[in-house]
Amino acid sequence: MSIEDILMDGETVFRNHSAFNPDYMPVNYNFRDLQMEGMAISIRPALHNGRPVNTIILGQCATGKTTAIKKLFEKVEETSEKLVCCYINCQLNITRFGIFSQIYKKIFGHNPPETGIPFSRIYQHVMKHLADNNQGLLVALDDVNYLFQNQNVNKIFYDILRAYEEFPGVRTGIFAVLSDLEFRLNLEKNVNTVFSPQEIIFPLYKRNEVLKILNDRVKDGFYPNVMSDEIIEEITDYCFDSGDLRLGIDLLRITGNIAEAHGSRKIEQKHLDEAIASNISINLENTISTLNDKEKKLLKIIALKKDTISTGELSKEFQSKSNLSHSSFNRSLKKLEFLRLVDTKYKGKGSRGQSREVILRFNPDEICRCIL
Repeated sequence: MSIEDILMDGETVFRNHSAFNPDYMPVNYNFRDLQMEGMAISIRPALHNGRPVNTIILGQCATGKTTAIKKLFEKVEETSEKLVCCYINCQLNITRFGIFSQIYKKIFGHNPPETGIPFSRIYQHVMKHLADNNQGLLVALDDVNYLFQNQNVNKIFYDILRAYEEFPGVRTGIFAVLSDLEFRLNLEKNVNTVFSPQEIIFPLYKRNEVLKILNDRVKDGFYPNVMSDEIIEEITDYCFDSGDLRLGIDLLRITGNIAEAHGSRKIEQKHLDEAIASNISINLENTISTLNDKEKKLLKIIALKKDTISTGELSKEFQSKSNLSHSSFNRSLKKLEFLRLVDTKYKGKGSRGQSREVILRFNPDEICRCIL
């Protein structure tokens, strides 16, 4: 089949390709009613001229936290104008200016100017609008632990939670979302006293729940009878054993692509076998290929350790081998973490503040092979 045939061929096993995208919002969102109710209780006071209840939302990756928040925020916006709900990914926005630019965009529909306007003016525009329109503000800070890396977290929390001191009547709250169950928010006393959150826990999905979620995604994304129950069961087992629902959804997409590449109108066992064999190595190679030389050097140092290492020890070794600064190390480590090549876990206070362990997410020999 020629490239033109591949690109223009109208035959497909997919009913909706977007059903397998990371940001897809499923029509059927199951097994999180208790958590949704807890968040709704936190929001309810803000719909009656009170303040939202500050809440910590805890759960490992791929347990439905982000989807639950976005679904609930949609419902609030459909039913009331008394509360502005703003979701922010803290992996992408870690500064005061970045956080409040997202809030500004949510309220006014466009970003503030990136230059020539001080933070204080953006802050005043946001809070004055809320005060003038008698609206509350609820900010969901997803992966909030990233704000601790540049010491901005106390300022950001203070800016949001104590806005009423400068703008009387403004009602604000925070949903702090954490994937690291061992991490705890170490806030300054003047911030913590006004934060005082409740906790909502998102547990891992059970196997039967994973099966139902993947079945729903198959119905949303594929035409009828494209994938058998047996293959869905096998993908469910593979996904459940990994502890990551996203892996199962990704395998659905990849097996569909492989079936189409073979000109098949059904997804067969051989397509799944090929997807499982190729998925990890191909994705890893593609990800590593996007790194620059210093990021690859840091990743190789981590891989050669074949064990966890503290950020302090890693920084010293990286600087000695590369003659680069600690700031360069921090930027490189953030990139590796953002691409989910490594995880970091807070383990207490070190000489530079919060000390973390760096954990490689893939086989170290495979990492080294892809770097060469």
